[in-house]
Amino acid sequence: MTFKHTDRPGFWLGIVDFCTFGLFFLFYMPLNGLQDELDFILGRRTQRYWIAYLIGIPTLFIYPIFWMARIAEELKQKAIAMGIEGPHTSWWHMFGWNTLGFLLLGPGIATKRFFYTLNQIERRMNEGDC
Repeated sequence: MTFKHTDRPGFWLGIVDFCTFGLFFLFYMPLNGLQDELDFILGRRTQRYWIAYLIGIPTLFIYPIFWMARIAEELKQKAIAMGIEGPHTSWWHMFGWNTLGFLLLGPGIATKRFFYTLNQIERRMNEGDC
């Protein structure tokens, strides 16, 4: 699989998603191919984001943060296994910035690091060094 989007601006995607109460990623994940890319990189079918979002409604949107934190940790492990230098995203980084970070900036910072790691993995896989 060749990855076309290896320069996603994570900070701005996080800000937009936060301002739209998570609705942005409901459309961005499937329409931009991000969900399929995560499935391919992680080697398994991940839970669809729209399901995590629906489960998030009764949990006051804590569940989607846990979902993203799990994916972030798996990306970190993949990056380490590929020999990609850090800093990487992680479970604590994603969860901490989204829950304890500054209002508006926290989700942007967490998403920036998430996409930074994802972009590095995708670039390395495009080069064929995986």
